[in-house]
Amino acid sequence: MIHFLNLIRWKNLLMIALMQYLIKYALLLPFKESHGVLTSLSDFNFFLLVLATLLIAAGGYIINDIYDVETDKINKPNKLIINKHITENNATALFMVFNIIGVGIGFYLANGIGKAGFFSIFFIASALLYVYSTSLKQIAVVGNVVVSIVVALSILLVGIFELVPAINANNKAVQMTFINIIRDYAIFAFLINLVREMVKDLEDIEGDQKAGIQTLPVLLGRERATKIAFIVSLVPILSITYYVITYLFKQQIVVGYFLILVVAPLIYISLKLFNAQQKTQYKHISLVLKLVMLSGMGSIIIYNFILK
Repeated sequence: MIHFLNLIRWKNLLMIALMQYLIKYALLLPFKESHGVLTSLSDFNFFLLVLATLLIAAGGYIINDIYDVETDKINKPNKLIINKHITENNATALFMVFNIIGVGIGFYLANGIGKAGFFSIFFIASALLYVYSTSLKQIAVVGNVVVSIVVALSILLVGIFELVPAINANNKAVQMTFINIIRDYAIFAFLINLVREMVKDLEDIEGDQKAGIQTLPVLLGRERATKIAFIVSLVPILSITYYVITYLFKQQIVVGYFLILVVAPLIYISLKLFNAQQKTQYKHISLVLKLVMLSGMGSIIIYNFILK
């Protein structure tokens, strides 16, 4: 059982579920009466939305591991699961079952809210994760961007399924305000994950090089790729600082939260990244980035202070 949980990256799935539940129950529902925010999904159907997201994400992790067996033998031999604890045939079957169920739930939900076309989002996400694992990850930067788009999409899904179908002439301004907030969090998730994907490529350069995967560190060398990752890591720092100064500067509690729990760790990451050379250093940076993602999404809880 533990090997199955590790295969589907249960900690990452837990974070995705937490982000989605925070958006609905800490951002949208608290403002239902005070601001007139309308949502479309019942509690059970929202659970299905989260479940569909997790199934497709889990399928993505599985297919990625299937195609990463050779590189994982070098990069993380102690964490190898495919063909060691779970056969490739069983893993492939799991991948297919998870995606069929996930996309099927998406079809049911899209029809339930009268937006049948929204079903395509699940299909596209599933297809992107498959194409990423089989070919796109071998293209420098493109693979990083694709994975980060899928992560951002998991956040946008809540706004798309909860808010968009409930828009009418009377509440359009309110609904769009909260859609824009969710969009901003999706952009945040995209930027943080993009940096993390670049750092992971730096961490895994040995295995990728031997497997012929053309990541940025393989093409340019670890030193140059590290400097590029450092420059990219400045983008979320500048973006979040601008956002806080422009929109949140009157809220001292909120400003303090972002500066201490988001901006400060990101500055720490950039400083560490500037001088990083060892695999252990990149692994540490990747872990801190995951914590920043968590603290950044956790800021949703303090919107009660912002939108009084």
